[in-house]
Amino acid sequence: MIEIENLTKVYALGDAEVRALDGVSLNIRAGEMTAIMGPSGSGKSTLMAILGCLDSPSSGAYRLDGQAVEKLSEDDLAEVRSRKIGFVFQQFNLLPRTSALENVMLPLLYSGSGGSKTAKARAALEKVGLGERIHHHPNQLSGGQQQRVAIARALVNEPSILLADEPTGALDTKTGAEIIGLFQRLHRDLGQTVIFVTHDPFIARHTERVIRLVDGKVVGDERIAEPLQAGAPRPDEEQ
Repeated sequence: MIEIENLTKVYALGDAEVRALDGVSLNIRAGEMTAIMGPSGSGKSTLMAILGCLDSPSSGAYRLDGQAVEKLSEDDLAEVRSRKIGFVFQQFNLLPRTSALENVMLPLLYSGSGGSKTAKARAALEKVGLGERIHHHPNQLSGGQQQRVAIARALVNEPSILLADEPTGALDTKTGAEIIGLFQRLHRDLGQTVIFVTHDPFIARHTERVIRLVDGKVVGDERIAEPLQAGAPRPDEEQ
C-alpha cells in the first residue's frame, strides 16, 4: 500500500539546512499494524506528516496504492486525506462546545459523504464503545473517552489507513492500555493499515512491526512475531 523510496525533507533554518528525513526507503503492506519509533528530532513526526499527505517531501518518491503522491496538487492531496486516511492525535483535537456525535460527523461534512451522516457517526461511536455517550461534550468525558471519540472520528469515513501520533501519550497507563487494545481490535476486525508514531518501545511491541528512525534515517526494521496484547505488564511492573 505504501512505497517510499529515498525520501528527504529539508528545512531552511537561517543560512543552514536541517535534514529532517535523509534518504528514507520503506514499504508497508495493506493491513499491517506498524510502529514508527525514534527519539525527539529523529524525523518520525515529519515522516507521519508526509505519509498522511499533510506535507510534501523535498525529494524522493511516495506511492500510495500505486499513486505518486509527491506529484499531487493541494486539492488532490486533500481528496486523498479525505478518502483514504484517518488521523488520531495525542491531544484529541476535539471541538469543546460540540457533542461527541457532532465531532465525529465533521469529516463527513468535509468529504461530502452521502447517506445519513448521523447514522454513520453513531455507528463509528458504537464501534469504539461510546454508543451511550453520543450527546456528551468533551468536558463531560474522561481522557480515554475523548480519545475514543477521536478514533471514531478517524474511522467514520472508512479510511484504508489509520495514522496515530502518540495516541496514548496524554493518558494514564491503564487507559493507554485500553486504547491500545481498541486499536488492536479495530485492526483485527476492520483489517485497516494502522501506523503508530511513538517514542515508547512498550507501546510499539503491541504492533506487528517496528521501524526505528534516528537523525532522519531508518536504522531498524523489526517484525514482531508475537505482539503484546493489551493489559500485558510493563517490564518494570513485572514481579
